Amino acid sequence: MKDFGLCLIITNPVLPYHEIAEIAVQNNVRLLQLREKNLNDRDLLKVANVLRKKTAGTNTLFVINDRADIAKLVKADILHLGQNDLSIADARKIVGNDMMIGLSTHSLEQARNALDFDPAYIGFGPIFKTPTKTVPDPVVGTAKIRSVVDMADKRNIPVVAIGGIFPDNLTDVLNAGARNISMVRYFMESADLNGRIKQINKIIHSARRSELL
Repeated sequence: MKDFGLCLIITNPVLPYHEIAEIAVQNNVRLLQLREKNLNDRDLLKVANVLRKKTAGTNTLFVINDRADIAKLVKADILHLGQNDLSIADARKIVGNDMMIGLSTHSLEQARNALDFDPAYIGFGPIFKTPTKTVPDPVVGTAKIRSVVDMADKRNIPVVAIGGIFPDNLTDVLNAGARNISMVRYFMESADLNGRIKQINKIIHSARRSELL
């Protein structure tokens, strides 16, 4: 699978869900992931249906976090599983064999093990300290990014760097080898999502041009 570039994860957003999806589609964001831990099942399903309708038939792949049942109901493109979620084997019993599955990893060992399952992609982080999880995972820093990317490249599996990434440290993450970026707070806490996506895409594209020179 090709790299995604910028990935959006929806967690406690300032903007309405439908507007986030519309902006993501307009900007050709490749991954739009719903990660809302505090919604009850009915509200989560309602939001998921809205996002699925907005992304269906577009270049934006819709990802459901954790919930294989919700992913199945709304026919999401991808189910994302964390280290403490269902195993891929058990999730497959719910979503079937056709749905892509992404995996979270927080160490070189977890990344290596995750690649053996041939996921659609792996998330790697947190790169920097972040409060987006109630019980945060240990910070991995930028030094390990290239090792994980090199391992994943051999399997043609994208790696998404996540955790505490902002414009002031984004270049460091890109220079460390990351090609796919997720920035939760920077996007979800702003009403100017469109402007911030364009800003970050410009930084990513500039870094890629520099690599080619």
